[in-house]
Amino acid sequence: MAASCPMDLNYVTRVPWNSTLCRDFHPSNSTPKAEISKQNCCVSLLSVFGIGLAEHLKETSLFQLPDLPTSVSCLHDFQSKLDLLSLPNDVVSLCFEPTQFVITPDLCAGIQTTKDWVAKLGQSTVLDQGCKADLGDLTACDTCLRAGNEVHSRLMAIDGNRSHGTDCFDFIVLYAAGIVNEFGPESDGTVTCAFALTLNQKSGSNNKHSALVFGLTGAGVAIFVTISVLGFYFWYEKRFVKRNNGGSGSNFYDLEEQGSRTRLRPNTGSIWFKLHDLEKATDHFSSKNFIGRGGFGFVFKGILPDGTLVAVKRIIESEFQGVKPLSWPQRKNIILDVAKGLAYLHYGVKPAIYHRDIKATNILLDADMRARVSDFGLAKQSREGQSHLTTRVAGTHGYLAPEYALYGQLTEKSDVYSFGVVVLEIMCGRKALDLSSSSSPRAFLITDWAWSLVKAGKVEEAFDRSLMDSEDSVNSNPKAIMERFLHVGILCAHVMVALRPTILDALKMLEGDIEVPPIPDRPMSLAHPSCYGDGNAFSISPALSGPQLLKGDMLR
Repeated sequence: MAASCPMDLNYVTRVPWNSTLCRDFHPSNSTPKAEISKQNCCVSLLSVFGIGLAEHLKETSLFQLPDLPTSVSCLHDFQSKLDLLSLPNDVVSLCFEPTQFVITPDLCAGIQTTKDWVAKLGQSTVLDQGCKADLGDLTACDTCLRAGNEVHSRLMAIDGNRSHGTDCFDFIVLYAAGIVNEFGPESDGTVTCAFALTLNQKSGSNNKHSALVFGLTGAGVAIFVTISVLGFYFWYEKRFVKRNNGGSGSNFYDLEEQGSRTRLRPNTGSIWFKLHDLEKATDHFSSKNFIGRGGFGFVFKGILPDGTLVAVKRIIESEFQGVKPLSWPQRKNIILDVAKGLAYLHYGVKPAIYHRDIKATNILLDADMRARVSDFGLAKQSREGQSHLTTRVAGTHGYLAPEYALYGQLTEKSDVYSFGVVVLEIMCGRKALDLSSSSSPRAFLITDWAWSLVKAGKVEEAFDRSLMDSEDSVNSNPKAIMERFLHVGILCAHVMVALRPTILDALKMLEGDIEVPPIPDRPMSLAHPSCYGDGNAFSISPALSGPQLLKGDMLR
């Protein structure tokens, strides 16, 4: 007799999840199954199926299904429910293999049941407190996310196998949604936060009349409020701002300059200025306000409208491209020198120092082309007994570790992430962040680009052409060592903190003293992999997805 599915999958049509990503899902026959499973439709379906797995965990204490026939039966039932939503009748078979949902000890620290979970992590973890509340509240979702990351680090330390990182994330999501959260896996907050699904707006024919009434009323109120706000705004502009500027018609906040006014940047506490504002502050970069110059620009004294005295650096417009590219031995020495410098900061002094702004332009070269880490203006000392510091975000886009950019959590591995980006820049001859295209900047992070090529077996395409083009380079440059350096760079710049090595381990890998572990897959857990900009997947709502980047938007 065929096995029956122990999961009640009626929620698939009951939960108002957005199924439009799968409406026209017809991947090419030549597309590998591993690549198909990473496409948005399959990721969304994994999250939808995960809701049932979380409920199943709650009822049976099993993180997955007991055997292969049961998994086959559940996936068949899942497809039947998707048929009712007019989705392709082969979408489940395209996205999933039945074996991936069968219980096995070889997934995450040997955990198969909630009893195993407690045995490994204890009766209570930060997840039990952090994920109890309604996750529809962004603050609660953020708290749950932080707790999930902390538990993931513990699980990875217990497991020791970096390739299990995604499976451990999946288990954390299931435990948070099925065991911890008081509102259950089907609640809107859990669906959007833990499973990262977008919900359709609820509507019905019986609400049309109410919608019309409230819509007309709301429109009237909106018009009234808009007129009032505009009236107050013009009064403010006329009386308050001009008074502060001596009645001059050329004030810092005049209407003609609305598009260039300063404003606070979210999550950072930094202030975003336009060029026009800085020209006013420095009297058009007048020579009388000149303070000094560095390797990449001139520094001027400036005075903001509120009287604040600032220093403004005007970058010299140049690609800084030398006549002769760096040789492989030079690149190798630079990378090793930077690694040794960071190792000294992290382990050679007490308390440890976190640099916070490791990037190519903060690495100086002496006459012998030996590298020195410079610019300690953002450096922070660690505190004894604390695993991380929580601080205001500062640094440079493209080099910021995701957990630091999003939540201000600073650890030694924040510097390791930045170091990994620098390694990739040196090995690949590309910028950390390429904003030359009009499309989304996320597609041009060097970390994304290098990881994709290495995973596709196209390692040589990632190297700077000057390392591969000439016949001398091909014959003299040790490809195996170059690949090792590239792999270490990718590993250091991994989005999951737990999968990054320490700088000491990274240095040992670079010098060949220890093996470089296989490059982990990006986390394709039940949650959509948009957290941290390019990969970490525990939970994400749109408001918490990775650092949004606009052209010309730099933290410093």
